[in-house]
Amino acid sequence: MAGSVELSDRPGGDRMTPETTPGSCAPASARRRAGLHTLCALALLVAVGLLARRHWPVLESGALRLAVADHGWLLVGASAAAGTWVASALAQQGAVPHRLPAGRLVAAQFAAGAANQVLPAGLGAGAVNLRFLMRCGLSAGRSAAAIAVKGTAGALARAALMAVLALSCPGAPRLPHVPGAAVAVGTALAVGTALAVGAAVALRRTRCRAVLAAVLADIRSVHARPARAAALWGGSLGFALLHAAVLVAVTRAVGLPLPPGLVTLLYLAASAAAALLPTPGGLGSLDAALALALTTAGAPATAAASAVLGYRLLTVWLPLAPGLVVLGVLVRRGAL
Repeated sequence: MAGSVELSDRPGGDRMTPETTPGSCAPASARRRAGLHTLCALALLVAVGLLARRHWPVLESGALRLAVADHGWLLVGASAAAGTWVASALAQQGAVPHRLPAGRLVAAQFAAGAANQVLPAGLGAGAVNLRFLMRCGLSAGRSAAAIAVKGTAGALARAALMAVLALSCPGAPRLPHVPGAAVAVGTALAVGTALAVGAAVALRRTRCRAVLAAVLADIRSVHARPARAAALWGGSLGFALLHAAVLVAVTRAVGLPLPPGLVTLLYLAASAAAALLPTPGGLGSLDAALALALTTAGAPATAAASAVLGYRLLTVWLPLAPGLVVLGVLVRRGAL
């Protein structure tokens, strides 16, 4: 009887046939949204390519300056980049009441970072984490809820950190057309919307009331344990701070004399603005926002280009190939 209820309890009375199993095909609206996001991403990448071609001498000078940068500071930045995967794993563990295998969890975050460079708006990382949590025994609904809790905590942690830094750095320049409050609200809305789409997939397969009750129970269970709550919020805050530390280290390596607090604030503002544009891994959007933020703060164009290139090198290009290898290994071993 339970199977008959699951097949017939769908809006509009339409029945699910054996060929249309859950997850076999996306709804038409979801496919349209994915197509729109892809078109926006392609248009933005083309625009960034044209801008890069126009400003190629600056980019070339920035690359040459990065080549002779302080290797010690670059090593510090690489260490901070490696720490982001541990912080992400800590935050994901904090969003789940049950204990997850630590080694595979960190490996999944490393692989998720590589997958995030392929799909827009963080969908790659979300898909990897969703699959990993389901392989660890969580249902689809609770896995989506854990990802939503982690994403929301990350957005709130970034917004709080931005507010604190804005108050402690009164001389920070204002980025044009990107007010701080609008960035914080827009980031929270964008993250909430993207995660709600993932949760909706799970909600279609079971009764909404039961899933929502399970989500609320997991949230209460997580925050009832101080260790879990500390992992969730500490990992979310550490993830943002470590990414900012990568940029701070690179600015030091290329001799860009900006205060670390100001660089952190500029990174948070730029990443929040880039999150509103659906490009894979923020490619193009984050680069442009970071370059704009640094030049607005008084950095020369060449030094700003060097800093952005160095940040991307340490956080994206160097880990990309190993991350894809780890992703393949996890899939072959059944961890994803």
